[in-house]
Amino acid sequence: MTASSRGPNPEPPAAVDRETEEVEGPEETPGQETSDGAAPEIATDGEAAEAEAEAEAGKPTEAEAEIAAQRELRERIERRKAEKEGPIESGTKLSGRAADLLAAVRAVESGAKPGSAFYDSPAPAPRPSAAVVSPPARETAPRAPERAAAPGGAPETVAAVRRVLAEGGAPEGFAVRAAEVLGEQAADALREDPWRLLSVPGVRPEQADGFARALLGGACGPDDERRAAALVTWQLEGAALLGHTALDSAVVRGGLAERSVPDPGSALERAIADGAVLVFQEDAEELVDAPEAQEAQEEASQAPDEGTEGPVEAAAPAPVLLGLDRYALAEESLADGLARLARSGADARWEAAEDGELVRAVAASGLVTHIGGEAARAEPVALAGAAGALGLRAVVAVHSERGRRAAGPAAVTVAGLLSGGEGPGRDGDGALALDLLVVLDAPLLDVESAAMLVESLPDGSRLVLSGDPGQLGSAGAGRVFGDLLAARVCPGVVSRTPDPGPIGELVSGIGVGELNQVAAPGKEIVIVPVRDAGEAVHRTVQLVADSVPRAIGVPAEQTQVITVGHGGSAGTRALNAALKQRLNPGPGRFGGFDPGDRVAYTAAPGRTRPGTVVSADAEGLRLDCEGEPVTVPRARVESALRHGWALTAHQAAGMRWPAAVVVLPGDAARGLSRPWVYTAFSRGERHLSVVHGVDQALPRAVAEIGAQERTTRLRPLLEGLLAGASE
Repeated sequence: MTASSRGPNPEPPAAVDRETEEVEGPEETPGQETSDGAAPEIATDGEAAEAEAEAEAGKPTEAEAEIAAQRELRERIERRKAEKEGPIESGTKLSGRAADLLAAVRAVESGAKPGSAFYDSPAPAPRPSAAVVSPPARETAPRAPERAAAPGGAPETVAAVRRVLAEGGAPEGFAVRAAEVLGEQAADALREDPWRLLSVPGVRPEQADGFARALLGGACGPDDERRAAALVTWQLEGAALLGHTALDSAVVRGGLAERSVPDPGSALERAIADGAVLVFQEDAEELVDAPEAQEAQEEASQAPDEGTEGPVEAAAPAPVLLGLDRYALAEESLADGLARLARSGADARWEAAEDGELVRAVAASGLVTHIGGEAARAEPVALAGAAGALGLRAVVAVHSERGRRAAGPAAVTVAGLLSGGEGPGRDGDGALALDLLVVLDAPLLDVESAAMLVESLPDGSRLVLSGDPGQLGSAGAGRVFGDLLAARVCPGVVSRTPDPGPIGELVSGIGVGELNQVAAPGKEIVIVPVRDAGEAVHRTVQLVADSVPRAIGVPAEQTQVITVGHGGSAGTRALNAALKQRLNPGPGRFGGFDPGDRVAYTAAPGRTRPGTVVSADAEGLRLDCEGEPVTVPRARVESALRHGWALTAHQAAGMRWPAAVVVLPGDAARGLSRPWVYTAFSRGERHLSVVHGVDQALPRAVAEIGAQERTTRLRPLLEGLLAGASE
């Protein structure tokens, strides 16, 4: 590709001829244009900023909607928790391990003693080996139309909640979601503790405070213990939307202070004592309880070293982490399950397979990681085929219907495998009836889904997690693939298969922080510079509707637009409105949708399904999701559906289209990062158009801004369980 430069007011873009509207003219590499403007501050990820904006507007964000969709999964996790450890009744005096943990956090935060041990989980009971059974034949009959679950509880529950909300001056639109979250006794729960409204997605602390003042009157105050507990949980749930499974206690305490809690330290201690949150220690060794040991530590920290004039400065204590029990249980359960697989010895059944690095790794260990780009996906798929040739039961799992295309028709989705709707079924012990599970796009696994998946694997089976660590992470909490790679507790295979063509070359450079100049003789990559967001929207519509179909031969329905966020002058809302007007104009008489509209259906946490509106009736909106009929109840249309001509990179992760148009208006600069650019630019198989309006922010993001950090516990848990297991 040839470089070109432009000033603040460039000439009309040459990448698209204004008369023919064909993709032609000089090609440019993103990031090679010069600008004298100051670099904008990169404050946060675009998705996170968008989520905050929607939350302030009182509307549930997409991530919050996805979290709400995990209710069924939470219930199953809670049942496992009840079996694993009895609950601590709220308000009772703690004893045993819980009391030790509370004492530890008080001592560490006060500086009285150094970091203590992990919140260790008891070793899981041995699991019986799975019986060897023949895999059932895959069902060939068409599946029944999928129907999304109707939201909310019984009508009388919703009505009761609506009355309480009206008394407190809260929007009655929260009624359905409150009934979903709080259950049949939602109305009574809100009267008893108005701050429980904060557990409803989309509610802000200011709204909950106003609701509490209206219901409680003079009994309402900023120091109310119920308020502090709700704020602690709200902070941790908000952190989960950004991928964290825990938070530093200092961060939580600071958040309480910002919300005018009079004594944040004491309030946090009460929340811990009441069991609202759990306490963990990072990078610690052993809980010190003996008075003699504590005294020795204090003396050692105060004793001057020879040759010094003052006391030796004690090492900084390990951070005290706080987490919600559902993420704690999932992370501990996942660590136990991964350790169980990693401890599996060699499997002689693989000796007859054709030699190869991945085959050797799987033969030696029950847990293997595989790193590679799009082209490398064929390697773990071939491994599953080799397992089938040996008479072993193998399954390849993906995250979407589009992901299934690259993995072959026999592949299943992770959600379908967990629900039992897809895959080989389960054996007599309730484990999945298979010998090998390959999960593609492993970075998209959140900690709760991964825990459910690993718990379902029988002893002696093999798990291969394959993916590209350069892409965006999961929509849910956790950093499963990244933590596993960092722990280095199992064999890892790095593919040497490069992604082909100019797009593959461009994306490979982005992965190492370089925005390279790439030759694209077949117009595989075209850059369309724009001055402002309005021109960005106009050029995007022109590319999708005319230029790409004419010059590249990819029709509009096979071209996907990708942008940084939902809001803004060139976010998904603005782009979808413009694309609908051009490609499928209509009044939106079915909840804002018309037959023929492209939609993005949030079917499960972190899983966006592209589809097309077919019709609507009394039951709801009927979709065609890539050949599968889906009915979305009317009450769920607003929360589960968006128009889908334009998606965010997070929504598009794990899917590819023949052509992709990536839109980068000027206000998108603060949301750019290397993983975002890497993911967005790699969604097009044959063609990539970049509507470029961010000047030097693009190469700066690729070179300097890495993945957003996530606070998780999986890596140290794995390292502790498998110390010395691998190099």
